[in-house]
Formats: sequence, structure tokens, C-alpha cells
Amino acid sequence: MVLKVSQEVSEEQAVPASPPVSAGELLRHRAFLFFLLSRSLSRFSSQISAVAIGWQVYDLTGSAFDLGMVGLVQFLPTLLLLFVAGQAADRYERKRVVQLCELVEGLTAVFLACGAYGGWLTVTQIFLATFVLGIVGAFESPALAALLPVIAPTGTLQRATAISSGTGQLAIIMGPALGGFAFALAPGVAYGLAASFALLAALGMSLVRMIPTAPTASDAAKADDLFAGIRFVRANPAILGTISLDLFAVLFGGVIALLPIYARDILQTGPMGLGVLRAAPAVGALLMTTVLARHAISRHVGLRMFQAVIVFGVATIVFALSSWMWLSVLSLAVLGAADTISVVIRFSLVQLSTPDEMRGRVGAVNFLFINASNQLGQFESGLTAALFGAMPAAVLGGVCTVAVALLWMKLFPSLRQVERLE
Repeated sequence: MVLKVSQEVSEEQAVPASPPVSAGELLRHRAFLFFLLSRSLSRFSSQISAVAIGWQVYDLTGSAFDLGMVGLVQFLPTLLLLFVAGQAADRYERKRVVQLCELVEGLTAVFLACGAYGGWLTVTQIFLATFVLGIVGAFESPALAALLPVIAPTGTLQRATAISSGTGQLAIIMGPALGGFAFALAPGVAYGLAASFALLAALGMSLVRMIPTAPTASDAAKADDLFAGIRFVRANPAILGTISLDLFAVLFGGVIALLPIYARDILQTGPMGLGVLRAAPAVGALLMTTVLARHAISRHVGLRMFQAVIVFGVATIVFALSSWMWLSVLSLAVLGAADTISVVIRFSLVQLSTPDEMRGRVGAVNFLFINASNQLGQFESGLTAALFGAMPAAVLGGVCTVAVALLWMKLFPSLRQVERLE
């Protein structure tokens, strides 16, 4: 049965509340703990690779357009493999799907490390490796998203999501800084570290112990329906509004792709400065997830999500206009904190409203929207920066993000009126 998100306070008050599970109790849950470990190590790998690939492409070409192309190349596999990846997460053991993806991610980083050390790595080869990483992400993300609701104890999904996001942000904080420092030593060092973290992530996932459940004939039949995820999202306005809001808001407001330009040309810092800028949103996100892990959002969750997106857009504008390192870092931290609120609400709403046998395919649709906002947003930022300059492009993106949030409040009133999640 699909869980329904409450829109009326009186209806929610009529249901007896379960005793809340503290963050400490949740962290003593073995499967959840190893899930966090694997996810964090995988984040380490991807963030180190992102810093190294972004800086190396811009260093080799000096082109904002090529920098934006990195995002487009990584997004294409998500678009092409949407239905296959979602079905894989619903038909096969999700833990094994994630493990295989992490192994391929590690081997791809090994290839980049060898090429960097040998001096034969070209921009074309970097794009090919980025395409492989896009394939990995297309399969890994739906399987990971579908795993968490099964691993987390009943009634703790919002808190588990916050903790999971927080531990991932720890890796995101340290990963870019470590990647920038390692790249300053040698590009091969950065790729080698990325490979190590990905392979350790696969080992951590192997330690997740789950109780196997035999699928019913009905579940097997549903798993054969490639397009069930899209139909389910279209039939649920709150879910459609949630993931499309993320798509368009971050599509226009994604300034992360422009950080190498800001680091070198506007703020006049180097690879280590780029690492600090990449880590700043994660610092804000970590602080916010610490708050959310202790105090779940219990009222007006739909409105809070819209407010968070508006703050995200305003912080983007401040960063775009800043020529001071301290203000740039602060605005990126605020941006990360606001994005975390939106992520926790969005993930909880989608997962609580989706039956388990469809979570992989719905997760694949959600991941397509997320990747479209991130990778296509990176391409959009690179293209507009090439046409108008980095600062005008970033300002325009922030303004469009705020406009999208205000428009979506009108288009999806049921989403704005969502009161509670759990």
C-alpha cells in the first residue's frame, strides 16, 4: 500500500504517533551503519574525481563550453538508460547492483590515474571516462535510493535521510579539498585516491546484511513493466511537482560548474581554493543535516521546501556578484544548507509515497530529474558563461531559480499544502 502524505493537521493528530527513534539508536542499526559507510566512501570518490576532471579539462582547453560539456556527457547515460536502470533496481538484488557500480567506478578512476601518471591522458579520454561514470551513476542511484527505506527502521525515513545526507556531506566537504590538494601534487594522485575510495565503498556495501524476501508473482509481473515509474509519477501531482521543481530550480541555479572559472579568474585562487569552494556547500549542508537529524520537519513541509529553494536562488545571486573569497564561501554554505532541506523533504515524500516493488523505477525517474538539473545545469552554466560571461550567467541562474519556485507554488498547490511526511 502506498503511504499518503498528510495535508491536514487534524487527520495527522487522529493517528497515534510512534515513539521517535533517536539518531544514536538509528546509528546502532548495523545494516544502516554499513550503508552509510559505503555511500560516504562512494561520495569521496565522486567528489575527488569531479574536482580533478573539472580542473584538468579547463586547464587543458581553457574553455567554459568544454567545462559545461563534462556535465552533458555525464548526463547522457542517465537519459539513455533510465528504464533499464530502474528495472535493474527492482528485479535484482539492490545491494549487488550498487556493489558492481562502485567496482566499475573504481576501475575507471584507475584508468584516469594511469593516464595521468603516464602523460597520455587526453580530453577525449577524460570525456569517455566521464561517460562511464555517468553509466555507473544511472544504475547506482536508483538502487541506493530504493535500499534506504528497506534498511531504515519503520517511521525513521526522514531522520535516516538526514543522517545519510549528513555523512555524505562529510565526504563532500573533505573530498573536494583533498582532491584539490592531491591534484596540486599531481593529477594522478587525485585519481588514485578516487579509485581507492570507490573500491572501499564496494567492500563496505558487501557488509550490509539484509533479510532476503521472495518476490511474489504479482511483484515479478510489475517488475517487467518498464514504464510503470513514469506513469506513477504522472499520476501523483505532489511527486511530479517535487521532482520537477528540483529539475528546473537547479538547472538554472547550478553554479558549481563555474567554480573553476571563479577560482582562477574572479577570486584568483588555485586548485586548493577550488577545493574549498567545492566544499563550502557541503559545510552548510552538514550543519543543516545535523539540525534535521535531531529535529525532523514536522509542520508545513511543502511550504518549507519552496522557501528553501528561494533561499537557494538568493544565495546563488550573492555568490555570482561576490569578488571576495569569504563572501563566496559563505553564500555557497547557505546554498548548501537550503538545498539540504529540499533534498530531505523531496526524498522522504517520494519514497513514502511509492510501493517498494516500484521504488527502483520511480527512483530512476527521480534520478533522471536530479541529473538533468545537475549535469544539464552544468552544461547550461557553461554555455551561458561562454556567451555572456561567468558572472552574468550565474546571476541569471539565481533569478530564474527564485522565479521557478514562485511559479511552482501556483502550479502545484497540493504540494505547497503538504503538512507532514511521517
